[in-house]
Amino acid sequence: MKHIFFRLLFILCCQITLAQFSTPSSTASFVTKAQVGAAAMPNDIAPVIAPFEMPQFKKHVFPAYVVSVVKFGATAYKNITKNIQTAIDNANKNGGGTVIVPKGIWTTGRIALKSNVNLHLEEGAELHFSGEIADFLPAVFTRVEGIEIMSSGGFIYAYNAENIAITGKGKIIGPDMDAPIRTAESPKEVVEISIDQNAPVKERIYDGDKGRYFYKPKSICLVACKNVLIEGITIERSVTWNVTPIYCDGVIIRGITVNSVGIPTGDGIDIESSRNVLIEYSTLNNGDDCFTMKAGRDKDGIRVDRPTENVVVRYCLSEAGHGAITTGSETAGWIRNIYLHDCIFDGTDRGFRFKTRRPRGGGVENIYYERVQMNINKHALEWDLLGSKRYVGELAERLPKLPINELTPVIRNIFMRDVQITTNNRFINAKCIPEIPLTNVIMEHMDVTCSEPILLRDVKDFTIRNSIIRSKIQNMEIIDAQNLVFDHVEFLYLEN
Repeated sequence: MKHIFFRLLFILCCQITLAQFSTPSSTASFVTKAQVGAAAMPNDIAPVIAPFEMPQFKKHVFPAYVVSVVKFGATAYKNITKNIQTAIDNANKNGGGTVIVPKGIWTTGRIALKSNVNLHLEEGAELHFSGEIADFLPAVFTRVEGIEIMSSGGFIYAYNAENIAITGKGKIIGPDMDAPIRTAESPKEVVEISIDQNAPVKERIYDGDKGRYFYKPKSICLVACKNVLIEGITIERSVTWNVTPIYCDGVIIRGITVNSVGIPTGDGIDIESSRNVLIEYSTLNNGDDCFTMKAGRDKDGIRVDRPTENVVVRYCLSEAGHGAITTGSETAGWIRNIYLHDCIFDGTDRGFRFKTRRPRGGGVENIYYERVQMNINKHALEWDLLGSKRYVGELAERLPKLPINELTPVIRNIFMRDVQITTNNRFINAKCIPEIPLTNVIMEHMDVTCSEPILLRDVKDFTIRNSIIRSKIQNMEIIDAQNLVFDHVEFLYLEN
């Protein structure tokens, strides 16, 4: 290897500072693969330490009442929706307790989880969810991609519940790939166009009845709930997003495994307009993004005005997926105070992914990533803030600059430290919004091996310091960068 003298392409209106090559080494200690993911989960929850104020998390202690669904007539290989729902309702009416799904294969429709109830799937238990639309009706209050509607909700759904849990070593399994809930007709346009945001939410019905469109159920959809625990379970063959707390406060997700490879919208965990969340020791293999932060879309998201904030992700393993941790693309209510540390991304397409669009509103701020190792297939760090003409038309064009309004998202205050990256693609791919540049990004102790180094468009106060960047290609493209600083960054040529 040798030092690179880069060719900087298309430099326009840029302010760049290049410091000397001497690169102080990091003293960070990184986790091993054996220390992360579901298989490594300890029994107890360790204290949470974050760059912002966070609560300390404890598992809720449920009442001593324990009952099996078999007591309420559940029989393996038959639809047990009524039986399992009766068991949950009964536990709730008696002040709470634990409902056991024993070892075996059980078929069910939508389950409504109630306050003070722990739905416990024993090891060897498999809840197979129906593929019939009728088994997920009547329509319930939920969100689809950041817009409020009435639709199918989830395989397991809860609304306005407190002290709830889904635990155990059992599995939640979606229906066959040709099931009606997978193939039912849904709108072809993006949701902000398909859904009438001016209509009352109760009239935004998407239940597949009388010619109406149908939006697929999430695997776990919890709306406006407090004190939530999801622990130990495995989720397979979803029809869309897997675990989605919406408007929740106090959520613990730990030791879960999600397998949704091949599902086009098979996100792993989507935290949507929720706060005080801990995600730890989880393993995600997904057909879309893995750990995802969302906060509402477009005018409806601004109307609701609820952020996703105070989220810690630690000791997790991301394998297949479009993005290991993604903020957006729904940003209307703001996404802030996110801290991911001591994680491994192994085989994911992108590592740190930021997504929004000009008409999405709100923004992203105060994001912290630390002690992360990634082996990535595509761009390691990506800011995709303009989108494509297919979805937002002319708004995807970088120029001309547009007037700033309530739907112009703001992305700022992003900090990364002690990150090891290997990718056969680009280290940084940042296509930002020229009227409001990506602002205040600081990276320290980045150890990067890549094919191409950096593409930056429309950034301000962007610093990389004390880092090593090895690349096969010597070109960097920088357009309209204000106060771009390379401070003690060593660029090395990586021979083929």
